[in-house]
Amino acid sequence: MGKRVVVIGAGFSGLSSAAVLAKHGFEVEVIERHDMPGGRARRFSEDGFTFDMGPSWYWMPDVFEQFFNYFGKTVADYYQLERLDPSYTIYFDKNDRVDIPADLNQLVALFESIEPGSGKKLHKFLDEAAYKYNIGINRLVHKPAKSLTEYLEWDIIKGVFRMHLFQSFAAYIRKYFKDPRLLRALEFPVIFLGATADKIPALYSLMNYGDIVLGTWYPRNGMFSIVQGFEQLAKEQGVKFSYNEEVKSLEVSGGAINTVHTDKRSLKADYVIASADYHHVEQKLLPPPYRRYDEQYWDKRVMSPSSLIYYLGINKKLDNILHHTLIFNPEFDQHARDIYDTPRWPEKPAVYLSCTSQTDPTVAPAGMENLFVLIPVAPGLNDTDEVRQHYFDYSIDRIEEVTGNSFKENIIYKRFYSNRDFASDYYAYKGNAYGLANTLMQTAILKPSMFSKKISNLLYTGQLTTPGPGVPPTIISGQVAAKEIIKRQK
Repeated sequence: MGKRVVVIGAGFSGLSSAAVLAKHGFEVEVIERHDMPGGRARRFSEDGFTFDMGPSWYWMPDVFEQFFNYFGKTVADYYQLERLDPSYTIYFDKNDRVDIPADLNQLVALFESIEPGSGKKLHKFLDEAAYKYNIGINRLVHKPAKSLTEYLEWDIIKGVFRMHLFQSFAAYIRKYFKDPRLLRALEFPVIFLGATADKIPALYSLMNYGDIVLGTWYPRNGMFSIVQGFEQLAKEQGVKFSYNEEVKSLEVSGGAINTVHTDKRSLKADYVIASADYHHVEQKLLPPPYRRYDEQYWDKRVMSPSSLIYYLGINKKLDNILHHTLIFNPEFDQHARDIYDTPRWPEKPAVYLSCTSQTDPTVAPAGMENLFVLIPVAPGLNDTDEVRQHYFDYSIDRIEEVTGNSFKENIIYKRFYSNRDFASDYYAYKGNAYGLANTLMQTAILKPSMFSKKISNLLYTGQLTTPGPGVPPTIISGQVAAKEIIKRQK
């Protein structure tokens, strides 16, 4: 029998690490407090409507494919993908709509129609973004970030200036484009990274490459089908899953965790991978002498946003709304400042819509729509019922105004979800939805470490450690943590 590993949490990083370890002969058990895997990527169904609870964008398809390839499988063995075209639509305001085509040549033509000369510049911009993507996603994020020496490879060093680490994303894209609509379209992906565009490194134009070149996809039957694929693959490797069970404490002896105590039993472990919230595991499950960081450290971390989410079932079809729809406001910059610079509830926020029933008829009754409405907000805010209702009314009014739909009276199902739910369901630090901000001072070795200095057999994985937030990075995080254990065992 191989060494025993207990994985805390069945989010993407936990599923990823569990599968890799089991493939290499470890005896792996995943402990999950909910009744299903996925973490923030869980789903629920009510009154004939099915909702993905969290992630809704399928970007960076190569990361998913490479994961399954590691096991001699392909994505298609577990779920079916459809590329969305248009990728998404953006409303800059009423009567100002732009559909983003999946075809690059069509997108170049669109840029030209908005700002003459910008099409050629888009090609150059994407060439640089492709270089960053290749180095960033295929090389840098696979480092465990123990020390700077990991990054002392010649092709990385010689290309450091092409990575634009010390230039802001906002300044960088303004060298190429001037039209405010083009700038907004390129900046929106980074709003979830944890800072305004003038504070995010230009390195993250790699996200534009992932968006524009690699495309926006939809896994048939929803994002949860990815979770099911990961769980199935892990089970095929021999991973055991225990649901509706919560880890309550970690017992340490001789500088190592020897027992994992849950609300149902106690388990011996040779290694522990913490895929649950890093802050919760360290500050609540470990005895104080074995914590690497203190509360002051955590309080100084810059977090990515939380989200105010409305899951809505509508008994009619909607016009002028695609699978992904973004509704901006002239006050877009102020909304970003309300998240990051002076955290508060925004006055006139941007709104994101995911209407998967536009693509997938299985997620809503015939002739109806399921609508996921999201407003990015600062973490740590006082999340009251009155606040939720206020932004619900605001969101519906804004959607109706901009898209020309009238559907408030047609909402037959609704569920609200925000900061306090992230905190209670996932022990998310300050109720964050996306993890640690990807600022320059929280990159690589400057993130909370994957390794515990005080416990030899504990590794952290997920969105609060290397390489960072988002589904693809957390999948990679799980792989990196698992491979570190495999190295130690060898």
